[in-house]
Amino acid sequence: MKSLHQFARRQALTGLAMPRVLSSQKIAASQTWLRAFSASRAAASQLPGLDASKLTITKTTTPKEPMDSKDLVFGKYFTDHMLSVEWTAADGWHAPRIVPYQNLSLDPATCVFHYAFECFEGMKAYKDSTGGIRLFRPNKNMERLNKSSARIALPTVDGDALTKIIGELVKLDSRFIPDARGYSLYLRPTMIGTQKTLGVGPPGSALLYVIASPVGPYYPTGFKAISLEATDYAVRAWPGGVGDKKLGANYAPCILPQLEAASRGFQQNLWLFGEEEYVTEVGTMNLFIALKNKETGQKELITAPLDGTILEGVTRDSVLTLARERLGPKGWNISERKIRMSEVAEASEEGRMIEVFGAGTAAIVSPVRNISYRGKMVECGLKEDEEAGEIALQMKNWIEAIQYGDEKNPWSVAI
Repeated sequence: MKSLHQFARRQALTGLAMPRVLSSQKIAASQTWLRAFSASRAAASQLPGLDASKLTITKTTTPKEPMDSKDLVFGKYFTDHMLSVEWTAADGWHAPRIVPYQNLSLDPATCVFHYAFECFEGMKAYKDSTGGIRLFRPNKNMERLNKSSARIALPTVDGDALTKIIGELVKLDSRFIPDARGYSLYLRPTMIGTQKTLGVGPPGSALLYVIASPVGPYYPTGFKAISLEATDYAVRAWPGGVGDKKLGANYAPCILPQLEAASRGFQQNLWLFGEEEYVTEVGTMNLFIALKNKETGQKELITAPLDGTILEGVTRDSVLTLARERLGPKGWNISERKIRMSEVAEASEEGRMIEVFGAGTAAIVSPVRNISYRGKMVECGLKEDEEAGEIALQMKNWIEAIQYGDEKNPWSVAI
């Protein structure tokens, strides 16, 4: 069965590599479409951009009481208002509006429903010890949002202008942010294609909206290390694809493998890629592996490189930067390189494994206790009575200190 699978895979790859001979009619049609697409993109660049000075605010007439912080469940409860900005190919970005939280009204033929013209971001607002509100590295979210939208033929947006009006939404609904440490206001900027058509092409209209949800600590009673299942029977992303973009279309296909892993007692999938079984990322997080290098004995913190198959995580970049600044001088080697799952298992067997953790906006870091791989459990450096390693704990504390304004850092943007 395995040989049959490998044969099919080789045939598929060969088919992709072989240039197809197209008829002159198909070539002409393709060139016409490309010219039209290029022209529309060029025209779009000349259209009005997002103008924060034109923001209008309509306050709700039925404000609700904030939920008790102990009852908050991630993504289930939303604030009173939302931000909404329309875009059209004819007029560019329209005036932004903050309006009461409400349903969207879309035609059944709207292109987002049929061809997945949708991308989003995940970011947070924090309340510091003085009651001030802060965003964490919003410029990185804006950069990634534009990379995602451009990849699926949606418009890009002025990141500074969008950050400014998001700040106005947060200030308006700031009473929903609990004061306690570990709590924040989760922000979900989302862009969708809204053109009413069943034709496949770049959307002539789009909607950018932002909703906000108060959230509590990912681990309310302290760290709880997770178990992963190394997954090689399904592929999350591939070279030349869109695995490095934050598209909704990247998430739905991962749910079934996650359910299968959960049925076997694992919290998340660890996605492996290729016959080499390279470690890529975990569920909705980037992965970090701390071990002692086999050849040199040097401590090394490893994460997969940005080769187009993993998400450019904001927390990933933060961990790398802080590690280079604060662990590098202590003798650590900080690496962005490919590592095979077999190397991870070998490090564990030889006693060279130090710790493993995921990194993402929701949890900051998520310690890993073990990984199921080829019928065996790979232990990831934690003692039986430990729920987190030293590096994961340090990273959480370092990043939270910046997020909540305890440590002065340009990453923390007061609004």
